[in-house]
Amino acid sequence: MIQNLTTEMFIQSVANAISVGSLYAMVAIGYTMVYGILRLINFAHSDIFMMSMYFVFYLITIFALPWPIAFIAAVLATGVLGIVVEAAAYRPLREAPRISVLISSIGVSYLMENFGVVVFSGIQKQFPPVPAFQSVVVIGSIYFQKLSLYMPVVTAISVVGLLYLIDKTKIGMAMRATSKDYETAKLMGININTVISTTFAIGSMLACVGAIMWGLKYPKIEPYVGIMPGLKCFIAAVIGGIGNIKGAVVGAYLLGFMEIMIVLFIPALSSYKDAFAFIMLIAILLLRPAGILGEKKADKV
Repeated sequence: MIQNLTTEMFIQSVANAISVGSLYAMVAIGYTMVYGILRLINFAHSDIFMMSMYFVFYLITIFALPWPIAFIAAVLATGVLGIVVEAAAYRPLREAPRISVLISSIGVSYLMENFGVVVFSGIQKQFPPVPAFQSVVVIGSIYFQKLSLYMPVVTAISVVGLLYLIDKTKIGMAMRATSKDYETAKLMGININTVISTTFAIGSMLACVGAIMWGLKYPKIEPYVGIMPGLKCFIAAVIGGIGNIKGAVVGAYLLGFMEIMIVLFIPALSSYKDAFAFIMLIAILLLRPAGILGEKKADKV
């Protein structure tokens, strides 16, 4: 049954949808960057998301770092983790069949999850709260958590910075060349290993930023915390056109709005909102397999 809405409820839901879409966008970009260059779905990306949350947790609780320093250190550490994962699991298989690389990514994902269980334990931990983000802003009769206002700003700055890097810098030009034609880029003297490592580092750092915002909004950490966000962000990337950064952002916000608006208009279906994400994915694959902003590309065998 569709419920009666007030203006305040609708505005509040729009704000929530924008904040959730911002979360999805930060992680979806990592999926789409790696796929754009390697034509690989990096299944370990959701577990890099999980590891970054533990980085923040231990930097604040054990090393007692102030939250701004802990956040920056965690972003840098997650970038290094992305480089290590690429060098250990993907680089040795550079010339191997694509299925081998895919299996390797699944193996890395399970390895990191089980590593988390053994080292961090399966007991849930509380993401360290930051009072500066938890306070509430009142506009008229509408209440906004400050975090919800910061999320789209952080996402916008990150996306604009990333697009500038890709469009205006030398490494960005190398990334675009590699994504267009891997073999020709190598022949033209581009250091493919450096380009791919940089791509993994940037994607992982953006995932860490998304994980920090996720932890502040949903303060629960455990070794499998990245699975559902990772799946949804992958869906967002596919909806927008995987391999296209702007498409990943569009898909993330569409998915965020769909989830929140289902809960708003039809509360009885709120427990099925995760299922609607997969229904949306199937619909996009049937109607427009390349995604909203994606381009059809022939796969190399």
